[in-house]
Amino acid sequence: MSAFSNIATRGKLTLGLVFPLESYSGAIPTMKNQERLAKKAEDLGFKALWFRDVPFNDPNFGDVGQIYDPWIYMAHIMNHTKNIVLGTGSIILPLRHPVHMVKSINSLQILSNERLVLGVASGDRPKEYPAFDQNLEHKSELFRDSFFYIKALQGDFPVYASKFYGKTTGGIDLLPKYNNNTPMLVTGHSGQSLDWIAEHSDGWLYYPRDFKTLQMVMHQWRNALTHAGKEWKPFMQSLYVDLTEDPNAKPTPIHLGFRSGTDYLIEHLKSLESHGVNHVIINLKYGSSPAEKMIEEIGEKVLPYFS
Repeated sequence: MSAFSNIATRGKLTLGLVFPLESYSGAIPTMKNQERLAKKAEDLGFKALWFRDVPFNDPNFGDVGQIYDPWIYMAHIMNHTKNIVLGTGSIILPLRHPVHMVKSINSLQILSNERLVLGVASGDRPKEYPAFDQNLEHKSELFRDSFFYIKALQGDFPVYASKFYGKTTGGIDLLPKYNNNTPMLVTGHSGQSLDWIAEHSDGWLYYPRDFKTLQMVMHQWRNALTHAGKEWKPFMQSLYVDLTEDPNAKPTPIHLGFRSGTDYLIEHLKSLESHGVNHVIINLKYGSSPAEKMIEEIGEKVLPYFS
């Protein structure tokens, strides 16, 4: 079974975790015990671990992700786990050169035994663009150009003329070779139409919404897939979660998620599954309990309903 099919099956919902596997206040996590918690998550049955791409600490944004370079940190966690999917959530295409991207993608696919799934995005921190000498106004076009260049570079002796990143004329090749498709999930809209995403991506990675809005979004997604002549592509989303001591506790809102007991978390995830969500990336940042305790509780009490 491929990494992608491990987390994306029509009519089913799977669960993953995003780094840092930590509950913390402020912008900067400690990054302690991450290797052990990653292994624990795999042993409990979580299907994926996700790595964010945050080049700079923007104090106005308030969150720096897992701090480390995502490619290096994925390789590090790869060596502490066996089979769990390694996902980027999400690599900022306009701020990374496609040649280096494909070199990293192919290397990780081969070294990890094909465990990589790519979430890709155009970025949500405008202040980062000048540091890379990129024009924020070109963000949407930069994303598309990088996306198609990455696709071209995965072929033999690629020929591609990029407007922003240079060109290859077929006289040079890129190694190592990874001859299978590496799934690319577009995050949010990344400056693209939903029809474009349905046509060119391998799936859509979106944000938590109330069920009424989710129903509308899923309707739009299915319509876009129909227009693109695609029967189905997966829909995934993030979700911030905090667990209370009382398993019966009703939900109260937190940023992009909720605090509740495990009973409601199961109910909520089952509703997401019934709406067509295929994978949920859980973020434990705002947890009132240590992340390890919540990982164990979700693994033991919630995961069995989505195995």
